[in-house]
Amino acid sequence: MPFQEIKLNDGRIIPQIGFGTWKIPQEKTQDNVLTAIDVGFDHIDTAQVYGNELQVGEALKETGLKRSDIWVTTKWSGVAGTRPAQAIKQSLEKLGLSYVDLYLIHSPRLVRPNILQGWEEMQDIHKQGLAKSIGVSNFLVSDLQELESAAITPAMNQILLHPYVYKQTKPLLDYCAQKDIKIEAYSPLIPLTTYPGGPVDKPVYAIAERLGVAPEQVLLAWIKSKGAVILSTSSKKDRLERYIAVADIDLTEEDVEAIEAAGAKGPGLARFRKYVKPLALGLAAQAAVYVAYKCLLA
Repeated sequence: MPFQEIKLNDGRIIPQIGFGTWKIPQEKTQDNVLTAIDVGFDHIDTAQVYGNELQVGEALKETGLKRSDIWVTTKWSGVAGTRPAQAIKQSLEKLGLSYVDLYLIHSPRLVRPNILQGWEEMQDIHKQGLAKSIGVSNFLVSDLQELESAAITPAMNQILLHPYVYKQTKPLLDYCAQKDIKIEAYSPLIPLTTYPGGPVDKPVYAIAERLGVAPEQVLLAWIKSKGAVILSTSSKKDRLERYIAVADIDLTEEDVEAIEAAGAKGPGLARFRKYVKPLALGLAAQAAVYVAYKCLLA
């Protein structure tokens, strides 16, 4: 079965799996993005603070693809004190695009204490056609509630999501479902890459053996079962091919329940502070990451 059609609340369809460029050095970004597109990724995710938008743009140009053939997400991260109106223009220039498909506020700390006012700046970008869809990242229920009176509801909330944080994240997932805000999951493979031997390994490896697939494919299939957009990355072509093949992997309800039960026994959100994506530079970065940690732990 192919990946689901993920329809945003503005009517647009986002590919359910995306290639993330977080932590990819500038000198490797262009080749890595080209490899991802070559194996079938049509959704590329970057951000102002990643420092590799220019290289992502060079890769997109080299492919020769029509603009409508590729989904591009980037984020306003507040680098150098920029506001959304300035940041989006800088990002578009680096990407070599006239618009992005999805533009996100990278962290609620960028718009606190007046979240609604900050969101209005994003709405202006949408109205100008510079971003076809707009959303947020790392927002809590309390942050999203401040936008309930907004003219445009966020289309997406990009968050840390994997079995070890699922139980604590469930209220946020439920709220987003009620408001038709889709979820995009970053760092979904942490249980295998960072905590091998943890409780999740037993069901994941058993399911992988039964289905004849790789353990990482099982974790991505778990994200897929939640109706969330998957964000993952690798410099290895064979791994990216396995990620794409998750389209044909479906877990049973028993599989999903077993993974979640095991996840509840593992390290919670407090253990994953260092995996919150960097949001600014210098001293501002330290403050930004601290606030993001607090957001995840609230």
